[in-house]
Amino acid sequence: MFIPPVEPGTVGPCPVAPDALQGIKRQQTNPARWNGAGWQDFVAALRASGVELAEGAAACGVYATDAGGTAYGLPHGVVVARSAAQVSQLLKAAQVHRVPVTVRGGGLTTEGESVAFGGVLLDMSGMSRVIAIDATALTVRVEAGIYWHSLAEELRRENLDYLSAPLNLTSSVGGTLGVGGIDVNSARLGCSADQAVSLQVVTPSGEIVECSDDENAELFQRVILGYGQFGIITEATLRIRPYTPIAMHYYYYSSLRTAIEDLQMLDRNDASDYSGILTIMDCAVNLLVAFDSDEREAAFKANWEARLRGFGEAGFALCMLGHYALRPWRIGEALYLLQRKQAVFPEFRRPEFHRDGKMHDRSVVFSRAVWKHWGSRQMVIPDLATPADKFIEAVERGNAVCRKYFRHYTLYCVGIKLRPDHQPHYEMSCVPPGAEGWAYGCEFEPMIEGEVYSRDHFQAFKNAIYDIGVDLGASYYRFGGMMKGYIRRVFGDALVDKHLAMKRRADPAMILNRDVIF
Repeated sequence: MFIPPVEPGTVGPCPVAPDALQGIKRQQTNPARWNGAGWQDFVAALRASGVELAEGAAACGVYATDAGGTAYGLPHGVVVARSAAQVSQLLKAAQVHRVPVTVRGGGLTTEGESVAFGGVLLDMSGMSRVIAIDATALTVRVEAGIYWHSLAEELRRENLDYLSAPLNLTSSVGGTLGVGGIDVNSARLGCSADQAVSLQVVTPSGEIVECSDDENAELFQRVILGYGQFGIITEATLRIRPYTPIAMHYYYYSSLRTAIEDLQMLDRNDASDYSGILTIMDCAVNLLVAFDSDEREAAFKANWEARLRGFGEAGFALCMLGHYALRPWRIGEALYLLQRKQAVFPEFRRPEFHRDGKMHDRSVVFSRAVWKHWGSRQMVIPDLATPADKFIEAVERGNAVCRKYFRHYTLYCVGIKLRPDHQPHYEMSCVPPGAEGWAYGCEFEPMIEGEVYSRDHFQAFKNAIYDIGVDLGASYYRFGGMMKGYIRRVFGDALVDKHLAMKRRADPAMILNRDVIF
């Protein structure tokens, strides 16, 4: 079948079906598969240097998709990372033979960023040791392929804890540092990347470099929140803290705007140790507030709790009862909210993780509960990241998009405290231009619940969210992969070209994570 050439800026043929995208403006589909030129010479060079490579269908098929479940591709071969020296050999050979290298940690990308469309897939999970814990300096040195839940378990044995980590603890440390990492304590402590003291990085040309704010600072600044473009993190030294159980409080709202205003008020006044918003649609909005110490909790109760406009659980139930009594045609929505409450709430209060009214394992509770009840075979999570003053508008507009496209959905809103000198680290990243003090992010996640939606439907939904970001001059946490066509629209040609020039200098053959950003 003949498919005519496509003019720039128009919708191109879909690799699945030629007419699948009619009427849907898709900014970026799966990239073309690498043609394999030079592969055998590359394989021979790798094996001569002692690097083990798997090429079989079974080995490659394990990595066919990511957590998003909408992008599919296969590498020509897979290397499991074992050491920085091995990774260095791999990248040196890849530069010579111009073979793409896609790096994968936990595989929790949702736009195909950790899916290899040919070339070699580097699985970092083989480097997952805790190297050293310094309880005096409150730092830990780890290999970058370790998952956060494994790190949390090792630290707990020493009565220590990580500072800030992504909500899903099956993320790898290295992958998280490359994109940011947002926790419910990020509004106070900053993102996970801010906790990095120093890194060992293998550059795209194969150099093994130690870097920090004081040593090889330019590389450090490019790798932190660099979306894997300027090097592979193989080791990281992170700040940690003494372990503390936490006291949790929940406040319920029927207004997104009011809940966000209260969230931002708490953040500005350093009134809590943890804060965030998790919703069931825009009907049941939960403001989570938590504390690491009795003193901080007491100060909150004395000075700030009375200023919150949310309800307790019983008061919110009465409010909802009155709301739906006046709207009997929406009884189905009310029943869905009740069902979700009955399924989700016990997960956050399981007795084996709570003692004396305090949560003793936040890592297990948050990670398992959230992904058990919000996860699906497909994870479509477009997001918006804005300065504080644009956040309410972004969330309200994004919420309207969710209501248009899906029956049920959830929003996750959280603040990120920025470093005073954040610009070098955050210039082209999830932290939006112009943000000062705090940036705010919201994930817009459909509840798939076994239903089947077309790629067109998902893409149209994501485009509608991303267009809000363009309109507001915002950014995105998950930019790249299949939505990378938005990057120039968001950051502008000058900034993108500046970073592209940096990328070409660092990666002459443009082989490292080539389909993510550039």
